[in-house]
Amino acid sequence: MHKAGFVNIVGKPNAGKSTLLNQLMGEKLAIVTQKAQTTRHRIFGIYNEDDLQIVFSDTPGVLDPKYGLQEKMMDLVKDSLQDADVFLYIVDVTDKGEQSEFLIEKLNKIPVPVLILLNKIDQTNQETLEKIATEWHDRIPKAEILPISALNAFNTDIILPKLKDMLPENPPYYDKEMYTDRPERFFVNEAIREKILLNYEKEIPYAVEVVTEQFKEKEGIIFIDSIIYVERDTQKGIIIGHKGEMIKKVGTEARIDLEKFFGKKIHLNLFVKVKKDWRKNDRDLKNFGYH
Repeated sequence: MHKAGFVNIVGKPNAGKSTLLNQLMGEKLAIVTQKAQTTRHRIFGIYNEDDLQIVFSDTPGVLDPKYGLQEKMMDLVKDSLQDADVFLYIVDVTDKGEQSEFLIEKLNKIPVPVLILLNKIDQTNQETLEKIATEWHDRIPKAEILPISALNAFNTDIILPKLKDMLPENPPYYDKEMYTDRPERFFVNEAIREKILLNYEKEIPYAVEVVTEQFKEKEGIIFIDSIIYVERDTQKGIIIGHKGEMIKKVGTEARIDLEKFFGKKIHLNLFVKVKKDWRKNDRDLKNFGYH
């Protein structure tokens, strides 16, 4: 008997969705930072055992879109609510803000199992946790609730067996050798974007898109040319930094991560170009892969 299915990970920005995906996969597929809106794309992580295949889908956090890029991100979230066998709804127990009524309403209507993961429990106490669990039981009565810490791998080991019980009998959807649906260049772009999120403040990381124009392996070395697009000339100057120090730092940090990811020596060239107001331009968004 072989089980297979789609498990979609949803929640508010910064709840820990990407951290959980990486933990369950045992591989860093999704970039992770403390900044909201780190995830812009829908990423499939394909987990395989002899008698099991789980296709995890990591999605952008639910938000109220303010411009074109955010609208495309929310479209991905809406798409993810159409096609799952199980939903993992991640809740940050330290989040004192409003909960997403949109998500709660959708998950109550959808006729598939929902597992609510109360994340970051290492940052709260037992009394508060019990109160939050009761609130979520009232919001989505059909859901099973599990307290976890994705970052510290607490209770995450029981998620996979639970999902196996919930999933239907199916042959695998993907080749068992695959672990993601994304091409190599995607992970290059994301590694560079993660370092930009970590090294720059304010609006700069959100005005950036990365495109890899060359990915070529020769004699055991991968040669990569990537372009960092920004919206204004002032942003270009900030990305490059004084005497090119900032862009060099980003390149070095990204190269170290990519060498771990690909298991090979990397030669990485970074370039910075201006594409005015690309986040609001439908044609630019489409060219950057936001359909």
